[in-house]
Amino acid sequence: MVSRLVLVLGDQLSEGLSALREGNRQTDTVVMAEVVEEATYVKHHPKKIALIFSAMRKFAAALEDDGWTVAYSQLDDTDNAGSIVGELLRRAEQTGAAEVLCTEPGEWRLISKLTHAPIKTVILPDDRFLASHGEFEEWAEGRKSLRMEYFYRDMRRKTGLLMDGDKPEGGQWNFDHDNRKPAPGSIAPEGPLRFEPDNITGDVLALVESRFGDHFGALRPFWFATTRSQALQALDHFIGHSLPTFGDYQDAMLRGEDFLYHAIISPYLNIGLLGPLEVCQAAEKAYRNGDAPINAVEGFIRQIIGWREYVRGIYFLEGPEYAARNVLKQKRDLPAMYWGAETKMACMEAAIGQTSREAYAHHIQRLMVTGNFALLAGIDPGQVSQWYLEVYADAFEWVEAPNVVGMSQFADGGVIASKPYVSSGAYINKMSDYCKGCSYKVSQKTGEGACPFNTLYWHFLDRHRDRFSGNPRMGNMYGTWDRMDAEKRATVLSDGQSVLDKLDAGEVV
Repeated sequence: MVSRLVLVLGDQLSEGLSALREGNRQTDTVVMAEVVEEATYVKHHPKKIALIFSAMRKFAAALEDDGWTVAYSQLDDTDNAGSIVGELLRRAEQTGAAEVLCTEPGEWRLISKLTHAPIKTVILPDDRFLASHGEFEEWAEGRKSLRMEYFYRDMRRKTGLLMDGDKPEGGQWNFDHDNRKPAPGSIAPEGPLRFEPDNITGDVLALVESRFGDHFGALRPFWFATTRSQALQALDHFIGHSLPTFGDYQDAMLRGEDFLYHAIISPYLNIGLLGPLEVCQAAEKAYRNGDAPINAVEGFIRQIIGWREYVRGIYFLEGPEYAARNVLKQKRDLPAMYWGAETKMACMEAAIGQTSREAYAHHIQRLMVTGNFALLAGIDPGQVSQWYLEVYADAFEWVEAPNVVGMSQFADGGVIASKPYVSSGAYINKMSDYCKGCSYKVSQKTGEGACPFNTLYWHFLDRHRDRFSGNPRMGNMYGTWDRMDAEKRATVLSDGQSVLDKLDAGEVV
């Protein structure tokens, strides 16, 4: 008789997982399952589903090689119950197990399902992260604002990364001011390391093609790493080829360059093939060896032990209702262009087209192009959040919701961001080549052919003036608005409303 079941989810593919450490190879059975419920609670990008299923199958094989008994359910197994809880109950009946060990999922939705499952379920902490829930709560206690920068400094002290004794390496904590260069006219990034699908991945691709062919995004070509060994190779490739230039151009955007100098390891981190500390230590080693500058290494480390850990802390601190917040009461439906419909906006076309092809876009494309437009246009943040969860391979709610609801859409009222991240077309023009050849003129502020970002920017500020005019970081913006003559302001608002009316009518913008 089996004593317990050990549940391993598709984003928990880590040898050191707490549930595996607590389990017993001799008496316990590992349960892993590809289930329709998890693949379709939102319509995930086909590449994301293929990444997770392929990595799951290979991780299950590795566990068996390590002496575990694994009960693995493929999606098309005739007796597959279709849900995680259903599979646990089926395996419990088969084995006689009366208890489940699992590591805490990264979504309140699944935590609730396991908590209320009709079988005793012990949920263990997910200690693959550097900050526990308790540590983050202690850090947040009594603070008027929960700004990432101060949490990040504590994580640097805790890990010792880029520290010179008790002081930051290089004499300052943050080198972000060095990391905002627009891309030069000619670059030659190597891009991420690509892997040819093997037979296991090939089988998964055929499955995904047949079952999820109606989901947004291209399944092929598929090149993601699907084992820990491959993920480590991808990390080494980034450290050796792209990290030295990553910092300078991490905010840049170029047509025809989907990856620039970015690492593209967040999917591997978020499904457990890589750990945050080992990734940061590899980057720090490159700096210590003189192979990468401090601005690049610090910026990379900050994204992981700073931002990644911080947003997870926020997600669990704020609770299950956080993802549904909408303090600005924005209610417009997500435009069809987010699903690939025609748009005359070159920046949106580029960012969404890349998202469809690769299940990836970097942080500025997400924040200052697709996110910026959604916020300016008054799109329902719940729909925006669901879109991000569906279309990106690295999206799980613990990381996606704070980034979208908080940072991108200001729907949490300022828990994360001290001001809304909105801009006119000038910022996109500065950081990209998208505006060249666009149907709209980024230099034109009003009238036919004016960039929609320009008119929507002021329309947004005007309609939310009661909330934001007292924000010290937005005073200059409102000062500029107030200095415009009344006729020009009226024209700007009219033109902005025309863009919104087109969106409401389903017309091409």
